[in-house]
Amino acid sequence: MTTTTALRLEEITPENLKTALGIRVRPDQEFAVDPVADSLAEAYVRPGKAWPRLIMDGDRAVGFLMAFLDFDWHDDGNTIRSGLWRLNIAAEEQGKGYGRFAVRSVAEELRRRGARELYVTWKPGDNGPEGFYLSLGFHKTGELADTETVGVLKLD
Repeated sequence: MTTTTALRLEEITPENLKTALGIRVRPDQEFAVDPVADSLAEAYVRPGKAWPRLIMDGDRAVGFLMAFLDFDWHDDGNTIRSGLWRLNIAAEEQGKGYGRFAVRSVAEELRRRGARELYVTWKPGDNGPEGFYLSLGFHKTGELADTETVGVLKLD
């Protein structure tokens, strides 16, 4: 476990773009999360809805996250949600607490914005993130988003 004093989130900029694009999960996890390049493309076409950040430990990039903000979940104008869209912890950096830091950071940002719940989806399967999210207090909602399980964490 790493100390949190050196951990921070950093906006994606022209200066750190290549670093962000270099973040890779383990090969056996690639089914569960899209590459950073795909996430940044999603952020580009959804300005104001996507919140992409590098996870930094001192001067080292150890992961990438992207939150979604006030997203129209069912495209009906009635179900507006915010949460964690993507979480990519570099293969060699896993198991050091960076994922927990990322989820806590998104929770803090959403609280700051007035949200009371943090949503996440995950693909079921071996080496997927379900156990990680459940261990952080997320609960399955019983919904599916496409083929992904939907979880929610209460923020109050």
